[in-house]
Amino acid sequence: MDKIAGLREILALDPKNSFARYGIAMELASRGETNLAIAEFDELLANDPDYTAAYFMSAQTLAGAGRTHQAIERLKAGINCAARSGNSHALNEMQATLGQLEA
Repeated sequence: MDKIAGLREILALDPKNSFARYGIAMELASRGETNLAIAEFDELLANDPDYTAAYFMSAQTLAGAGRTHQAIERLKAGINCAARSGNSHALNEMQATLGQLEA
C-alpha cells in the first residue's frame, strides 16, 4: 500500500492525528510535491501548534522551493515553539538554519 494512502486511512479515523499528517507532509515533500506538503504542514500546525518538527521540516521544504521569506517566518514561529516547549535541540537547529537563510 502507498504510504500516503495508509496514513490517510489513519486520518480518516482520527483527523487530528499529528503523526499521520506529519508523515503525509514528509512523503509529499520527498516526492517534490511542495505545495501539497506545505498544505499538510499548515493543517498539522493549525491543529497541533506545538509539533516542533513540523516547523523545521516545513521551513526546509519552503527553502528548498526557493520560498525563503516564508521559510524564515516558519523558522521564527518554530523557534518560539521550541523555546516554549524546552526543546533545545530543535531550537539550536532552527536558529542555525535561520542564520543561514538570513545571511
